[in-house]
Amino acid sequence: MEYFNLGRELSCFRCGIKEIANIACPNGHYICDKCHGEGVFDTVKNFALKSKSINPLEIAEYLMDQDNVPMLGCENAWIAAAALMAVLKNEGTAKVTDELIVEVLNRTKKQAIGGYCGLTGVCGIVPAIGACFSVILGASCSKDRETAIVMSVAGRIIGTIAKETGPCCCKNFLRKSLDESVKMVKEYLCISLTIVREDNACKYFDRHPHGCRKEKCSYYKNT
Repeated sequence: MEYFNLGRELSCFRCGIKEIANIACPNGHYICDKCHGEGVFDTVKNFALKSKSINPLEIAEYLMDQDNVPMLGCENAWIAAAALMAVLKNEGTAKVTDELIVEVLNRTKKQAIGGYCGLTGVCGIVPAIGACFSVILGASCSKDRETAIVMSVAGRIIGTIAKETGPCCCKNFLRKSLDESVKMVKEYLCISLTIVREDNACKYFDRHPHGCRKEKCSYYKNT
């Protein structure tokens, strides 16, 4: 990938839309966010609405493994939101409805923008997890404690992800964020969720366009 410190007007290789962007492939091809995640949003939403799992990582791993989910991109943020909301719905205490799951995914889609982990320091998974807590707590600009909790949640997710850079990896960020989210669900919502890992080894290391961190990543296993 080629990154531009100053945005340039680029045309999407697929749909032709022109917009200011900061990322293209080495051959100059640019893909807009809409085309990059085409079809994935519905895949994530539909699975979240029908899943009966109470293990967020199980949902996340299944969705990450779908053919239309890219290695990098904010499609992984949609998965983070879907996985956490689905298990909260299935656990039952928070009274999560299908409507709330869709609301969280729509909020995430608006604010999660590809490449902005480096461009502004805000990975799309941050608003994804923040939106989960926001809809459950009913946070808004006019409220105090609820909004403060959502902001604290977002801050902790950023802190968690910041320890895993070099280069950034959406799969790592997603797993680490779900780990931290389960802790915060217990702390702020008094709900106990459990992440069960059948295998800690990541199978995506050879797909990373910037080069996998390998031994620096706790999910890497040299096979």
